[in-house]
Amino acid sequence: MPNEKKEPVIAPVADSGTTDQDAPFKVGEQYMVRRADNTWQSAEIIQVRKASSSEYEYYVHYKGFNRRLDEWIERDRISLSSEAIAEADIVPNPVDQIEQSDRKITRNQKRRHDEINHVQKTYAEMDPTTAALEKEHEALTKVKYIDKIQFGKYEIDAWYFSPYPDEYGKQTKLWICEYCLKYMRFEKTYRNHVLECFWKTPPGREIYRKGTISLFEVDGKDSKVYAQCLCLLAKLFLDHKTLYFDVEPFMFYVLCDVDKEGAHIVGYFSKEKESPDGNNVACILTLPPYQRKGYGKFLIAFSYELSKLESVVGSPEKPLSDLGKLSYRSYWSWVLLELMKDSTTRLSIKDLSQLSSIAHGDIVSTLQNLNMVKYWKGQHVICVTSKVVEEHLKSAEYKKPRLTVDGSFLKWSPPIRKHSLKNRKL
Repeated sequence: MPNEKKEPVIAPVADSGTTDQDAPFKVGEQYMVRRADNTWQSAEIIQVRKASSSEYEYYVHYKGFNRRLDEWIERDRISLSSEAIAEADIVPNPVDQIEQSDRKITRNQKRRHDEINHVQKTYAEMDPTTAALEKEHEALTKVKYIDKIQFGKYEIDAWYFSPYPDEYGKQTKLWICEYCLKYMRFEKTYRNHVLECFWKTPPGREIYRKGTISLFEVDGKDSKVYAQCLCLLAKLFLDHKTLYFDVEPFMFYVLCDVDKEGAHIVGYFSKEKESPDGNNVACILTLPPYQRKGYGKFLIAFSYELSKLESVVGSPEKPLSDLGKLSYRSYWSWVLLELMKDSTTRLSIKDLSQLSSIAHGDIVSTLQNLNMVKYWKGQHVICVTSKVVEEHLKSAEYKKPRLTVDGSFLKWSPPIRKHSLKNRKL
């Protein structure tokens, strides 16, 4: 892929932001900040930068909210005046809000609330190892410099830090070709590139096409630069993602919406070529303009279709993003409910795993969430009536996905494995 002047070396970059001691508001201090919706929230200043010769901008984290909401703001959105705050609508911390509304809230209800509202666990709620890793991750990715990207016809707000090379990673906006994924600093360069770029689809082999939905299999070894660029793009919207550069051991399954202009990337999932832990997904993402349209569950379903063809059970690599947890939980619930509805005999967890290729642990956690399993005499036993199954399937939460995988359009055969997989079905 040609670059503006030279091909950049793709390598991780450290946070090299600076703190200006002359700024009126200081790093590490907490202030009341007016958010974009004109409500006030307590926020910590993470970093300060010069916006002009006399003005500063402040990177803030809203206490109790997901880091995707962190942003650069101007000083007129920071207040020390209690009168100004009293006149505004202050949004309570989401954790406080739910505890105040119901002091008897169950642990399960709080977990579901936290998932839906993207409330992060505190370090005290994590085990020591997880807390240490989370602190290290937060320090390395604390400040998001890229605010927006232009991706095809969409201007998309970035959610998280991504380690683009330094001269690109500190730009407030990047221009990215939606076909070859080349990233550029200037609109003029981008416009010229669009006229010259001969790519209209992802590299690799198209393994699924039905209507306008297409999916390409891309080998990280054969298309290394493309795969790295895809990972850098994905990191803008995923918090806990570590795969950027060592892409050769992975396959990438890129979902596209096809029209006369070309194959427009909707999302993707990556998968280890050899997974000793039995993971059928390493990373999964639907780009923001295409979210809530059924594409995420389509990608999840596709990963399990591949597992079925391989005759293995699979599970996504953990940890999942907040949106990923919700999507997987909803997909697993629908699949298991449908299997139980259509069965004429009582199914065990092992039966469900063999029929769906969903891992045993994921089935247990899903059934626990549905209150359909009990632990009895050393094992988990499904306890459910057909009436309860039907009631769940009638709810909006567990309805049939808008997009489903039609196996007759899937052109794919399992690769020849070097080693037998420990999670092969019995």
